[in-house]
Amino acid sequence: MSINWRGVFPAVTTKFTANDELDFEAFNINLEAQLAAGAEGIILGGSLGEASVLTDEEKFTLLSHTLKVVNGRVPVLLNIAEPTTKKAVAAAKNAEELGANGLMLLPPMRYYADHEETLTFFIAVAESTTLPIMIYNNPVDYKIEVTLEMFDVLAGYSNIQAVKESTRDISNVTRMFNRFGDRFKIFTGVDPLAMESLVMGAHGWVAGLVDAFPKETVAIYRLVKENRIAEALAIYRWFLPVLELDIHPKLVQYIKLAETATGIGTERVRAPRLPIKGVERERVLKIINDALATRPQLPAGSWGK
Repeated sequence: MSINWRGVFPAVTTKFTANDELDFEAFNINLEAQLAAGAEGIILGGSLGEASVLTDEEKFTLLSHTLKVVNGRVPVLLNIAEPTTKKAVAAAKNAEELGANGLMLLPPMRYYADHEETLTFFIAVAESTTLPIMIYNNPVDYKIEVTLEMFDVLAGYSNIQAVKESTRDISNVTRMFNRFGDRFKIFTGVDPLAMESLVMGAHGWVAGLVDAFPKETVAIYRLVKENRIAEALAIYRWFLPVLELDIHPKLVQYIKLAETATGIGTERVRAPRLPIKGVERERVLKIINDALATRPQLPAGSWGK
């Protein structure tokens, strides 16, 4: 399956049972909610997917399970976040063998690679697979920026096709278009900058709070693309306090709490993460409950059944 790089691609959370095993029943509920709302791709094993605490076996089990459930309805991408080139290449090859439709690729983890090292890492993965690749550019959280000059080099590899733009510099969307035209498909990767990025021409949205509010997320995306800006803006203004939960170190706990509140997820996380409690929990729940109390009626459109 080729990837039509557009639309909302949820970075889905990984669900766990009370025994700290993969919870496929809860996962399926959320996955089907994403697909029913109109998601156009699924991304597994990202930061929200708690990739750093999943075993390799769990990642590939989750991939195989998701591919079976999705059954070709949308592309399924596996995130690769590895500390060594050898492990990243192995993950890419295994993902392709299992039937993944694409990859999202981070720079090397836990080592502050320079530009040459980062490019060599990306190129080794790209040359190891035929799968289409989205580069995840997030220097705020991962300390390595993929610069325009680096994308000059990456443009020479046909399966490097998209970028998750998470620099938090809204002008970078325009810089990418000015430099590369339509060579790279640009996905906004920061929920509180999503509408701004889409208005500036981003092709899609790798979303986080979509895990709790799939219909509203897809509605904003499609309304912007239909140039129904005022309608999109009304939803976005309502949504922004919740979207800002995406840029906190405890985004996993916060978003899982929101999933629980909307009935399509569970709150369980894997240690060392712990569920939030006390004043912090009350603060986050107030944001979520205030949003639920004023949840807007969506305008007519194709965003959910």
